[in-house]
Amino acid sequence: MATNVVMPKMGESITEGTILRWLKQPGDAIKKDEPILEISTDKVDTEVPAPVAGTLLQQVAQEKETVAVGALIAVIGEAGETAQAPEQKAASPAKEEAPKSEAKAPTESKTETKPAQESAPAKSGGEGQAVVMPKMGESITEGTILRWLKKEGDQVKKDEPIVEISTDKVDTEVPSPFAGTLTKISAQEKETIAVGATLGFIGGTRSAQPSEKQTEAPKAEKTPEAPKPAPVPSTLSVPAAQPVVGATTISKGSGNRFYSPLVRSIAKQEGISTGELDTISGSGLGGRVNKNDILGYIKSPRQISQQSAPSPKAKTPPPGPAHVFETDTIIPMDNIRQKTAEHMIFSKKTSAHVTSVTEVDMTGIVKFRERNKDDFKRREGVGLTYTPIMIEAMVKAIKDFPFINSSVDGTNIHVKKDINFGVAVSIPPAEASPLPPALIVPVIKKAQDLNYVGIAKAVADLAARARTKKLKPDDISGGTFTITNPGMYGNLFGTPIINQPQVAIMTTGAIVKRVIVITDDEGNDTMAIRSMMYLGLSYDHRIIDGMYGVQFTERVKYYLENFEG
Repeated sequence: MATNVVMPKMGESITEGTILRWLKQPGDAIKKDEPILEISTDKVDTEVPAPVAGTLLQQVAQEKETVAVGALIAVIGEAGETAQAPEQKAASPAKEEAPKSEAKAPTESKTETKPAQESAPAKSGGEGQAVVMPKMGESITEGTILRWLKKEGDQVKKDEPIVEISTDKVDTEVPSPFAGTLTKISAQEKETIAVGATLGFIGGTRSAQPSEKQTEAPKAEKTPEAPKPAPVPSTLSVPAAQPVVGATTISKGSGNRFYSPLVRSIAKQEGISTGELDTISGSGLGGRVNKNDILGYIKSPRQISQQSAPSPKAKTPPPGPAHVFETDTIIPMDNIRQKTAEHMIFSKKTSAHVTSVTEVDMTGIVKFRERNKDDFKRREGVGLTYTPIMIEAMVKAIKDFPFINSSVDGTNIHVKKDINFGVAVSIPPAEASPLPPALIVPVIKKAQDLNYVGIAKAVADLAARARTKKLKPDDISGGTFTITNPGMYGNLFGTPIINQPQVAIMTTGAIVKRVIVITDDEGNDTMAIRSMMYLGLSYDHRIIDGMYGVQFTERVKYYLENFEG
């Protein structure tokens, strides 16, 4: 019986996709989960895998055609079977067509972000149950396979880590959702996979090979990547921060090049005209410009020189590549460093950064900690540091100034109900890596419900799991405000970059003893040695004006200087 393949839903706000190219032609044999076409939305370019094994009977949607989510795009069946003439309905959204002719099709599509358990054991091939790319946060649409911790044929226990993945937020391990045998690895190391796409299959304790119906199928399954027509880089096969520039030379001003919705969307945001797009070298099929190409162009010295030129008429030649000396050491960025760089540049381009700094007398808190740190450690099982006390003061101040706990969406301001507090944590690089430590921001959810004791336990737990790569996807998503503490390394203060989509981040400096002037209630001045700290706030001037930002900073100061324990 023929199975309909429909345009998958790639996210809540996505309503359509454009067919970039077909990877299979009518009459071609297809394995289950083998990519059959490449599509593009205004968020991502990706491949669509076959929901079932069989023969591609018909291509309903053509290349460069934009199709509604749920619309019929192809038909798969048995060799020699006739497709039931879907041509006349191809132009209309498949809300009417797909459920009527084959209700299974939408749920079987592996690009849907649905739990792998719903796809159940594979109907053909007997691989077992699918393990899918987990959702790592609201804004995360894809992840990169760093390394497989298990190989095909290995036994795995439920919740045992099987693969390590990386997103622009976190590097983490994916646990097995069930026990059994890793029968098939579908996503390879260094490959970038959409959320909800299949990573591999876990079956029973016996090998999947005896259940194959076709005698030649097991050989094909042993090398799942071999038949993939993959010399074509796409945004889902190259990390976003590794642009491929200059791979193919395209004639300028051609006027007939195809640009995906994603590329057009980025170009519109960056103010890049169609004529300028025509000058960008493309590394995709036939020289097509993909996401990596346009992002690389935006970051290139040529683009920077164009943006910073004193006059649009000035034609200063772009600087050449960085000069490399024989004594230079060249170290490729790891995935988390690439993503951090990308996120920081995006933040500086998005928010109008302003930083305000005040000075806080921390003498009372220093004395409180010295008196109580040993008892606190014995009683609570974690150390008493200054960080949870500072966070508690900031949470109290956010309740008084709620716009600090918000985000910007176009011309709308989203004021958050919960205070999900991000804590910047330094993490060691990968084993034997020459790179310096990286930074990650795990989140204390609903911090408004915790006192400094509960916050201390949460901070200790998140920091420990961050440094051992045991954070879960939910641990690094949904933050609404962040603290960074350069003071622990001796710095007096910093001017941090806002952690998007938040609108403010607070920095705490080193606590140092200084001689200051104290004025009593009668106006008498005296000299005193006090433990002082600089407290800074970087905020988004689009919605937080100077007065509001300074008042919030001073309110945090008030709560710190009046801390009673």
